[in-house]
Amino acid sequence: MKKLLQYLFEHKTLTSEQAKEVLVQISQGAYNEHEVTSFVTVFLMRSITIEELMGFRDALLSLAVKVNLGVDNAIDIVGTGGDGKDTFNISTLACFIVAGAGQPVIKHGNYGASSVSGSSNVMEQLGYTFKNEEVLLAREVKEAGICFLHAPLFHPALKSVGAMRRNIGVRTFFNMLGPIVNPAQPKYQLIGVYNLEMARIYNYVLQSLNKEFTLIHSIDGYDEISLTTDTKVVTNNGEFIMTPLQLGKRILMQSELHGGDTVEAAATIFKNIIEGKGTDAQNEVVLANAAMALQVTGAYNNYEAALEVATKSLVSGAANNSLKKLISLQ
Repeated sequence: MKKLLQYLFEHKTLTSEQAKEVLVQISQGAYNEHEVTSFVTVFLMRSITIEELMGFRDALLSLAVKVNLGVDNAIDIVGTGGDGKDTFNISTLACFIVAGAGQPVIKHGNYGASSVSGSSNVMEQLGYTFKNEEVLLAREVKEAGICFLHAPLFHPALKSVGAMRRNIGVRTFFNMLGPIVNPAQPKYQLIGVYNLEMARIYNYVLQSLNKEFTLIHSIDGYDEISLTTDTKVVTNNGEFIMTPLQLGKRILMQSELHGGDTVEAAATIFKNIIEGKGTDAQNEVVLANAAMALQVTGAYNNYEAALEVATKSLVSGAANNSLKKLISLQ
């Protein structure tokens, strides 16, 4: 590792093969925590390259627990995290609205590394049991329209860096990897990114993987549609800007998206929204993200049509029924 660090400290970058090799070695415990922390810190000081990200991705997927859930049209809705905004669990709520609309969801997530409540935190608080048994997960998708893949159960490499990530407490390249290492490799993806540089990198990576995707970034720094300002949207077919009024009904205040100061508070907000007791602002931002996800599938003529279906899923209770069914299967 010493030679590798010296190489990186000279402002050199890794090939995809080098990146894959070092991450495999990290997962095998070849380096101590201080060496790994130094390695990760390099990528806090400069942008990761596409080659490096692809190499890290290849490493995690080569080591991952393989899973085939018998669904060829699933979607994952995920943010990179690390935007420092402490919002409620918008993308996870959007997953249930999408599932309630009849679109299968295979959600990949983890505990929050730089936020109070990541998707795994809130799912656990809601009563979901993490698992990696194919039969059980396939049943969840079939009966509830959604299942949840807790990243550490599928990516052994993450276990060796979990403590380090928590200790650092800021986003690392592992945040960047999460959205592209879903072990089920769903057909569709809606990915929220915390800056435009990441949008550029993901666009290249996902195009090269022949994925059907949409990337979203709120110009004021959110890794999701926030409705607090304009949203940059990048798809297979190009990129454009959408305003809060195009995506929702009005411009929201950042304070309206606060996610609470504890996991318990985050779960309470989650339940209130999915049970139809959320504020107008909370509902609008979740529905905007869900509608954008539905549109990725190509099943809707336009965003407005997808938004109408998403709204029906929430208002009718279909989204909540999906959650209740999923928890009943535990």
